[in-house]
Amino acid sequence: MSFYVLLPGAGGEAWYWHLVEPRLRDLGHDVVAVDLPAADESAGLREYAEAARDAMGGRGDAIVVAQSMAAFTAPLLEGVRQFILVAPMIPAPGETPGEWWESSGQADAKRRADLKDGRDPDAPFDVMSTFFHDVPREVVEDAFARGEPRQADRPFGVPWPLDAWPDVPTQVIAGRYDRLFPIAFMHRLALERLGIHAGVIDSGHLPALSRPAELTHRLDSYRNLVQ
Repeated sequence: MSFYVLLPGAGGEAWYWHLVEPRLRDLGHDVVAVDLPAADESAGLREYAEAARDAMGGRGDAIVVAQSMAAFTAPLLEGVRQFILVAPMIPAPGETPGEWWESSGQADAKRRADLKDGRDPDAPFDVMSTFFHDVPREVVEDAFARGEPRQADRPFGVPWPLDAWPDVPTQVIAGRYDRLFPIAFMHRLALERLGIHAGVIDSGHLPALSRPAELTHRLDSYRNLVQ
């Protein structure tokens, strides 16, 4: 049995993990999905980490799973045996989440992928096309019925405070059909910033909603990489 701590991306809702959390529990694991204070304009990266620590309840030896923007928060936690980053914004020292889009090369990579796949790179942002294109209709309906989660601006201006990624075993999972973080970009980012090869899952940017069974299997199998 392992202890999984599930961190959502921008918007901060633990609901994002609602299809993965029970599957991990069915495998015998302890799990906590964390609500982050994403709507709070006074909360930055350290406050996000504090919310995660509170949810962990003082437990250590955790496997921390971080979706997208949560890769900026996860390494601020202690008592971690393993990080699993899902479609992550892998940070560099001193970089803010707001700067990441240009400095990582994401903006150019997305534009090239859009052109290659026949999408208009200059079209207005569309949440369905970018995030929910591979999510089952009933899950999309549930998500939209909840209303759009609010993400405050403050964390995007807060520099990542660490000098380097922690010396903790880390895996990266990238979505083969991720339109926000194209797969070639994710492979390069994982190698350049962490020196590791990303595993690939057949999903877009939100595998916990589109491929929860496959993602759960991957999370469970990755724990065996750490003794």
